[in-house]
Amino acid sequence: MATKARLRDHYQSSVIPALMKDFSLKNVMAVPKIEKVSINVGMGEATGNQKLIDSAVQELATITGQKPIVTKARKSIAAFKLREGMSIGCMVTLRGDRMYEFLDRLLTVALPRVRDFRGVSPKSFDGRGNYTLGIRDQLIFPEIDYNKVDKTKGMNITIQTTARTDAEGLALLKHMGMPFSGSRPEARA
Repeated sequence: MATKARLRDHYQSSVIPALMKDFSLKNVMAVPKIEKVSINVGMGEATGNQKLIDSAVQELATITGQKPIVTKARKSIAAFKLREGMSIGCMVTLRGDRMYEFLDRLLTVALPRVRDFRGVSPKSFDGRGNYTLGIRDQLIFPEIDYNKVDKTKGMNITIQTTARTDAEGLALLKHMGMPFSGSRPEARA
């Protein structure tokens, strides 16, 4: 029997009651939750060296515990020496326990390892409660062996929630333990 993710237990025991109180919700099903986490590694320089894609796929599989999908170019762009169908990156979509395990490692281990870390920006919401975080270096994850890395790769991490507004998404992620810097985001015009 598999054990439940620690962050999922925290969500069910602490976050749901807190959000029901904050937003005065009567129904548990109306409480915002995290649906999925997408991790995307774009490798523009892979047009010249296809071996970079292989190392990015291997590292992303090591970080997430799931095999990534290689993304291909949709159309040719001569200025970037890019042809349609060339491999230009990889991505993984995590759901369920793998998603909670990844978020737990991201929040408790990886983000505190960022140099001069003062928290993530609370302004990176998309207007519908989803949050995107950019990471410049894959070495903040302890699973990556520093000696085997040939090139540092950045990644975009998108946390998709069922929240209807940025305020609900911000409250959900704050209760989950996301280390936001500063104060609340300004309302968008």
